[in-house]
Amino acid sequence: GWRNERVVHVPNVERSRVILVLDSDPLAQRNKVQEVVKMMETELGGGWIFHKLCKVYLFISSQRIAGCLVAEPIKEAFEVLSYPVDERQDGAIAKRRRSNPSKLQFGKIVLEREVIKRAPSEVLHENHTGVILCKKEAVHAVCGIRAIWVTPSNRRKGIATQLLEAVRKSFSKGYVTEKSQLAFSQPSSDGQALASNYIGTRSFLVYKTGNLCR
Repeated sequence: GWRNERVVHVPNVERSRVILVLDSDPLAQRNKVQEVVKMMETELGGGWIFHKLCKVYLFISSQRIAGCLVAEPIKEAFEVLSYPVDERQDGAIAKRRRSNPSKLQFGKIVLEREVIKRAPSEVLHENHTGVILCKKEAVHAVCGIRAIWVTPSNRRKGIATQLLEAVRKSFSKGYVTEKSQLAFSQPSSDGQALASNYIGTRSFLVYKTGNLCR
């Protein structure tokens, strides 16, 4: 309920809005962002979520903060080739698909060999779900989704998607950012599922947090 809040998106949900907070905004707004970041750090880890170049999007529902997205300007990102897929997607456990399997049988014992063809790649990073492989060649990207978080009681309600929509509409002044120009940082298993579902492909973009457009 700030007097000069910057509303950038109004979802089709009663008494909801997404507001944008910048480092140049009044102290009260910046202090509230710091409070939210501390909440996020209890789940996502501390010391990396926020810096002065970040744009912070807050999802407000019934005058309470239900979600937060931290975005930053970037220059390039890398297309994901593969990542562990044992995470939840649409409420179900996704199973790893086998590529070109071949079987060897010795009596009653069957051995199955799996051959996976990969393009030249590099390991961008490894998290608790395993290694994420990306193409070595970088592609142009505009907006880095540094962190996205929704309060536990408001999850599975589409709030993360609404935050991403707000970013696309307002991150770059004068035009809507394409989904292909969004990249995700340090995706957890839930983050991988969100990115894949929102972008519409498992080959979404990820980026290194030090690669900023200053």
